[in-house]
Amino acid sequence: METGGTGSTEQQKLPTFWPRGLDHGFTTLQLSCLTRGKMDRPNVTDTTPDSLIPYDEIVQDALRNVVRTVLERIDADGGLPGAHHFYIAFRTRAAGVDIPRHLMERYPDEMTIVIQNRYWDLAIDDVGFQIGLSFNQVPAKLRIPFAAVTGFVDPAVNFALQFAPKDGETIAAPEPEPEPPAPIEPGSNVVTLDRFRKK
Repeated sequence: METGGTGSTEQQKLPTFWPRGLDHGFTTLQLSCLTRGKMDRPNVTDTTPDSLIPYDEIVQDALRNVVRTVLERIDADGGLPGAHHFYIAFRTRAAGVDIPRHLMERYPDEMTIVIQNRYWDLAIDDVGFQIGLSFNQVPAKLRIPFAAVTGFVDPAVNFALQFAPKDGETIAAPEPEPEPPAPIEPGSNVVTLDRFRKK
């Protein structure tokens, strides 16, 4: 190793964490992989002690903030630019979720809404967002905390975020979904994110 002056010419090789893409070519930040040791990490072994810092929760909160920032941007700009549109999946029974009763009955665990051309009264705060959508030609207001969000997809640019459930929570196993994703019924703002999820 050569040294001189005030430092060393030898560069330390730092570990690189690169999120694995989905089989569909989506760039995915898969929290269950990033935070639970399923990627190759130098100097991390099965005997690594449990962290006293809740990194999992910190990373999830940071990535959910991406959803908030994107919604704030389209709200400030007056709509979605170009071909951008969003699929947002959330747990319908999570704390703070407020959706019409008929939607709760039909989607008792999780549902995915489409934010594209037909939406209104979008409002975002530190905790979550509120939006008006039409479901089979019936208007509805939804209140969704960011903590309840389990997935975010922008198919126009092949971008996806999938969030691991918090401790003590589970997400139903996905079932195959035909391509391309489309509203479950004409005039609906509901799709499924199963085909975007890491199998």
